[in-house]
Amino acid sequence: MTEPKISFAGRLSLAFGSFFAILGNAELAGGVRRLRNGETFGAPVAAAPAPVAAPVAPVAPVAPAPAPVAPAATVIEEASPQSALQLLGLLQRNARLVDFVEEDIKNYSDADIGAAARLVHEGCRTTLREHFTIRPVRTEAEGSRVTIAQGFDATAIRLTGNVVGSAPYNGTISHRGWRVEDVKLPKLVKTHDAKVIAPAEVEL
Repeated sequence: MTEPKISFAGRLSLAFGSFFAILGNAELAGGVRRLRNGETFGAPVAAAPAPVAAPVAPVAPVAPAPAPVAPAATVIEEASPQSALQLLGLLQRNARLVDFVEEDIKNYSDADIGAAARLVHEGCRTTLREHFTIRPVRTEAEGSRVTIAQGFDATAIRLTGNVVGSAPYNGTISHRGWRVEDVKLPKLVKTHDAKVIAPAEVEL
């Protein structure tokens, strides 16, 4: 009579039971070895369990899955306003930037605004080139087709439009971006109040 097939759970239980039974019974161990060598049992062993169809190796315990590693917390540093105030003071001194922005230009003509903007532009450009070394993030011309590889710097490249899937991405440069390579702001004495970006002027 053909014995029914033993399920996986049954085989696993049988394997564990046989493992410990073989450890504690030398005669059973010898009979299992003869069976593995293709021999038959000469006499039934009273304490022996039912013969197994094939040798079963001990099942190693399954190691628990490692716990997910929490992402590193983003370190937020408080920005010092000193350098920002200093730059704003330089733009005011060289380009009258604050005067231009704070002026109510609703009653001025486009020609007057354009003439004033030209002066502000020239002063701002002079200030930036004097105190900063600025280079484009991408060297390709705007409108060029580029491929953004996997692992790109998300602080230097911002994807816009229909962003789906994962890198590499193929797209068109709409803005090359800017990166500051060097800063050369003048040193300040301790008594200088950087919050005063333009002193009041009193004509005598």
